[in-house]
This record gives sequence, structure tokens and C-alpha cells, in this order.
Amino acid sequence: MASQCLLCKGSRKLCGRETCPVLKKLYFRSEVPKVGDSLFGPSPSSIFVGHEGYPSVFVGPMVSVTRENLGASDTPEKMYGLSAPEIIRLRYSLVRTKLHKDILSRDRYVRDLQDLTLSKKPTDLEVNFMKRPRFSSEFSPLLQPMGLAGEIKAVRLTENPSIGRPIYSLVEGGLKATDAAIGLYNQNLDMSQISKILSSGVLGLEKNKKLVPTRWSITAVDDLLGKHIISEISGFMQVNFFELYENTYLDNHFHILLMPGFWEFEQIESWFPQTVWNNREGALPEVSVEGEKSWGRKTYAATQSGGYYAARFAVAEGLRNMGRQARALVIREVHEGYDVPVGVWEVRENVRNALRNPPQRFSSFQEMMKNVKTRMDVAFYRQKSNLLRQNRLTDFL
Repeated sequence: MASQCLLCKGSRKLCGRETCPVLKKLYFRSEVPKVGDSLFGPSPSSIFVGHEGYPSVFVGPMVSVTRENLGASDTPEKMYGLSAPEIIRLRYSLVRTKLHKDILSRDRYVRDLQDLTLSKKPTDLEVNFMKRPRFSSEFSPLLQPMGLAGEIKAVRLTENPSIGRPIYSLVEGGLKATDAAIGLYNQNLDMSQISKILSSGVLGLEKNKKLVPTRWSITAVDDLLGKHIISEISGFMQVNFFELYENTYLDNHFHILLMPGFWEFEQIESWFPQTVWNNREGALPEVSVEGEKSWGRKTYAATQSGGYYAARFAVAEGLRNMGRQARALVIREVHEGYDVPVGVWEVRENVRNALRNPPQRFSSFQEMMKNVKTRMDVAFYRQKSNLLRQNRLTDFL
């Protein structure tokens, strides 16, 4: 049984405290920019929508204090490969501006934010704050690290956002939010940008449009695009071999096992001692397991939250690129080097990169397990995994 901290990961307040005591202890010492009561700078086509107080939430553009590395500062796909300190320095160069709005608001302020997220290049703006932005080092398993934040007194776009016609036609074409998001993905927009656009409330039928908290939009996009791709690959041929893909980034070790069969998915998440959600010395890993059959699942993957949907999307995407379907098992082993969470994008990009690496191929399940045993405690995980326990007679032929 996973511990309360692993189930919560600082987002559900299961311990009853207003602030997560684990995340509160995390503090990364880095140079924080000095910002006065006004700021002129570019926004990397990005906004942040809070969730506390829903349906009345804080919403505002992310504004950079520098033009250096602007493209990567709020684009996780471009952060992959950077160290945790480098990621946090990039994130600290952004100021989270905020103003209270109802999620159904459609005033000029919200419309400007929507145009900003649709822009294909950064947009300059000028912000006056109620008070100087305050620094609070905020970390979350879902969201990227946050630094300075300030409440808006007045804000003005100093140039018009540059919106491409194909994207504009998708958001103004009377499509449902799911269909529009699929269209944006097919236009090769980054997953992170699609989630920002969904968060801005510009997608969907006119009567249904509303602001979506950033943390919810990230998982929603992983979920809906994952389901869309799974429906595609369900008609594909099965993989011919037992395949093992691996990747390590930020001391997160991913082992992805693809096995012949109709689509199934399972993820084992294993937090080793002296990590964020398992700070006990000498203890066994804290393990959670979530999965689904070919017909999907009806309940939320509560023990893994966004990490489950990010991994499932990445595996489905990888299989579509191969033109195959499979029974897929993801084993995520988190070691003590991952001492500061950088957001759920790390799971998605880790799995994506694993599936871009050449696999090891085996002719039988037994042969694959013999190899995997050299890397991890297979017996320990087999006790937890439905996929590893339900192997078919043909797996051994």
C-alpha cells in the first residue's frame, strides 16, 4: 500500500494541512531577478491559471525578465536534457502575474490572454503590480517550478500576438475542445502549448468555453490525446517480439516492456529511499501501480496522478510511430538524485526518449525477464504487477 505522501504528492492535502510540509522544505538557492512594481518584457506565449478558489481563480501571463533562452523557459520539450539547476534558473527568469477572474469570464483581459497563448512567437507586454512581485520557491509533481509572483494592477499588450491561420481556424471553427486539441497536435504543436491553449479557455463550443486551471489542463491534454491515439493503434498489428526500451534522466530510470498482444497499459512507480516522497532511510521503495485493459479505465489514476497519463500518452504515441500495438509495462524507478520535482513533463519526455532509443529484442517472455533481472528486482515488481503475473502460454513459446 502506497504511503499517504505518495498518494497525495502535495496536491490533495490528505494530511489536512494547508501547505505540503514536504514541498515546503524544498528550496533551491539560485539567483532571483529583482523586479520592481512594473515590468516590461516578453511572454513566451504562456499563461498560468490557478486552481485554488475555483471557480474564481488567479490567471495571468507569464512574463520573462530576459530575452535569453526565452523559447525554453516555458517549453518543457526544449528543457529535456538540462540539469535540475538549469531548469530552475530558467523558470526563475519568469514572473507569474495574476488577477482574479471567474472561469467563465470573457472580457478583454481574458481575450488578450487567449490570443497570447495562440501566438507563434513571444509577445511583449507591460505589467504594473499592486506590490512588488514576491519570491516563493514553489515545486509540484505536476507543474514546473515557480519563482516570483505578483498581483496585477494593470496590464497591456504592447504588440499584437502573431497567430497562424491554421491554428486560428481550429479554435474558431466551432469544434469541440477534444477535436480542436487533436487538430493542434496534428499541426505538430508541442504538448505544453496545447495545454496552455486549453487552459486559456479558447477551445470548444462557444457555450462551453471557460478557463481551465493549468494543472488540470496538462493532465487533460495527456488523457484526451492518449485516448485518441490508443483508438488508432487498436487496429494495428501487434509487436512481433518482446522489446525492452530504457532511458534515464534526472535520476528517473525508465524501463518500458512491450509484449505481443492487444493494447494494455500498466505503470509501476517506485520511489526509492531518500527521495521526495519516500524520505525514510533503509526502507523499501514506495510503490504504486495503475493500469488499464484494452477498453480503458473509468476511474482516475489517483496514486500516480498526471504521471500515469503522461506515460500512457508517450507509449501510445511511440507505438503509433512504429505502426504497432502492444501490451505495455512502464517501470519508473525514482532515485535520490531526483531531489526537486520539475513537473510531469519529465515523465512524458523520459518515456518519449526511451522509445526513440534502439530496443533490446527477445523471442520469449522468459528470455526478456532473464535480462531484466540484471537491472532490477523483478520478483518484487512481479508481486505488484498484473501484467507480469498474467502471461499467456504463447509468451513462453
